[in-house]
Amino acid sequence: MGTSGRVTLNDVAAASGVSRATVSFVLNDDPRQTISAATRDRVKQAARDLGYVPHGVARALREGSSRVVVLNIDASMEGKYSRSYVQGLDAELAAHDHVLLVRHGHHTPQSTQQVLDAIAPRAVIRFGETYLTGRELDDLGGGWRDGLAAHSALQLRHLVEHGHTRIALALPESGSPLAAARLKFTGHAARNLGVPVPDSFVTPLERSAGAEAVGAYLTAAPEVTAIAGFNDDVALRVLRALGDLGRRVPDDVAVIGFDDNGYGAFTTPALTTVNIDAEAHGRLSARLALDLATDGLRPPPAQVVVRGSV
Repeated sequence: MGTSGRVTLNDVAAASGVSRATVSFVLNDDPRQTISAATRDRVKQAARDLGYVPHGVARALREGSSRVVVLNIDASMEGKYSRSYVQGLDAELAAHDHVLLVRHGHHTPQSTQQVLDAIAPRAVIRFGETYLTGRELDDLGGGWRDGLAAHSALQLRHLVEHGHTRIALALPESGSPLAAARLKFTGHAARNLGVPVPDSFVTPLERSAGAEAVGAYLTAAPEVTAIAGFNDDVALRVLRALGDLGRRVPDDVAVIGFDDNGYGAFTTPALTTVNIDAEAHGRLSARLALDLATDGLRPPPAQVVVRGSV
């Protein structure tokens, strides 16, 4: 046993007659490793007999929680905002001696509980919680100040300022936890701007299906002169579809993206979009998770990146 008195992976390896790496693979349930059921059982039994506890969990038992903060992020919400948000969150946590664990994809209550049981995290953060609220002008996320509501309004306002009053919102086919909020905030902004509330339609990823969807929508709503993309990915699909349909952008239909993924600069015409720097939102989330003061953390205003599609 290790000289510190704590049972280590080396102790479990010696007791079970396998390598330290094999013990690590078994106890971490690594799906990429082909290890026999008998060996797995022997390693797990040795760990139980020796009372092995992973180092992070042992410290969590002493402190009440580990120095790990978990971020759950849905794959459909990944983009420039999420990248800068994670960068700020990670940097702020590191400044306070904590580590960030990012979980991508869909998370069930059961899988989240497994994480809680395994590492006893200091906090579990729902991605964008300080961004999505939109309850009041002065709420922590600044929904109507510098959050999703304000940025949805900025996107719509740019189109209205360029003379467009009949506007549609193009949504992704995969669905998103943000879709309902975007529709709500865009509708609210339209009423404030005195223009009709935008209708919405889904833009499939597959090229021919995307062109068919955009063409069908514009045939049914010929009064629409501008399309606001749910994000840049969707807006780029719309641009491609309009080109396939022989529609001129922006002369026939204007298009604006959201969340500036960088690819819009390389299209013809280049995609006008909304750029959001979310590092301060990430730092804000970190401080809230650690119960620290949030003074002085104010995200910079979002900006419209003007290119050729509006």
